[in-house]
Amino acid sequence: MNRRMRRRQGENTRSVRLPPAATPLPGPLGLPVWRSSAWSFADSAEQAETFGEKGPGSIENPTVAAFAAAVASLEGAAAPEDVAGQAFASGMAAVSTVLMTFLGTGAHVVAPAPLHAGTYSLITKVLSRFGVSADFVDYAGLHRVQEAVRPNTKIIYAETLSAPAMAVADIRSLYRIARAAGALLVVDSTLATPVVCRPLEHGADLVLHAATSYLGGHDDCAGGVVVGRPGLVARLREVAADVGGELSPDDAFLLRRGLETLPLRVRRMCATAMVFAAAVAKHPAVSRVHYPGLPGHPGHELGRHLFDSGPEGTRYGACVTVVPQGGYEAGVRLADALRLVSVAATAGGTRTKAAHVASAGPRQPGEGGVDAAAVRFSIGLEDAEDLIADVTAALDSLPASRIQRA
Repeated sequence: MNRRMRRRQGENTRSVRLPPAATPLPGPLGLPVWRSSAWSFADSAEQAETFGEKGPGSIENPTVAAFAAAVASLEGAAAPEDVAGQAFASGMAAVSTVLMTFLGTGAHVVAPAPLHAGTYSLITKVLSRFGVSADFVDYAGLHRVQEAVRPNTKIIYAETLSAPAMAVADIRSLYRIARAAGALLVVDSTLATPVVCRPLEHGADLVLHAATSYLGGHDDCAGGVVVGRPGLVARLREVAADVGGELSPDDAFLLRRGLETLPLRVRRMCATAMVFAAAVAKHPAVSRVHYPGLPGHPGHELGRHLFDSGPEGTRYGACVTVVPQGGYEAGVRLADALRLVSVAATAGGTRTKAAHVASAGPRQPGEGGVDAAAVRFSIGLEDAEDLIADVTAALDSLPASRIQRA
């Protein structure tokens, strides 16, 4: 008998060499979750080509790449150039990789004051040890930004909407200052999302998001993402491959799924935030309300021209900072007296959250104008009437309210 007998492989070999899954036809409508963290190549030449170019096979999972590409499509909807994206395990992983990619020893960065606490700490406590210097200035006065620029300024950093005062960045003017200085304009647009503003359309070089907040939108995943011109993102990808911080495929799936309802959620949240801010501002125990949708806010007119609008009007974001009368203690009491609203420091998500700003961490330069009583509300998807009733009851319980009634 000339037929060669097939040798039966051992049980361990058979277990780890199972038949590969077939590609489904018709194709799936939902995004598949590729949980593999290792990839095979046709031969060594393909492997060398992939790793040599720092391609997807070396650092990116297909599910993760799909999420980054989706955010790039949203942020780059009307951008003047092509837009690429790179995903990360967290918002701070995105921020740190951007700063490590485009800043070196002796470089200088200009950033707003106050700034997201994690970004501020990264610059002042970590990057400063490697010879990076920074100036933190009030972006309400653009002349201060211009005066802070040095010959070695490599990045002008901004936040589209900046808590707790909900300041609005003049992205177009910052673009002109950055261009004149030969610096990159990097914008953290976490609190705005592409539904409110797309900074690439106004001159930003790179836009980043802590995707944990609004992009995922359900408080069940974490991630970050950076989008911008392909050449800049390619440089970012090289550093990302060296320092790590890769997004997991399961989180990428949840974040990508969240994008499909992002406009519905954010539009509703913005509309509710407007009603909430206007109602709470009238309470006698409230000193002031920081929300750019209110006509008295310093960023109101700028936001009206910079931000998107719809049938509900201009979208000014979904974060509202309420400052009760009575100082630090009044802020703590307001947050603790809420019953429907959850006390939590994170923004985004379907549920409304509140955080006493002064309890969230040490103060930074530029926070002197923010009262110690300030409580930031991240508006969710509840009915506006219920949120207003909750905060009204909490405000009514404050000593300042009782004095007003007396």
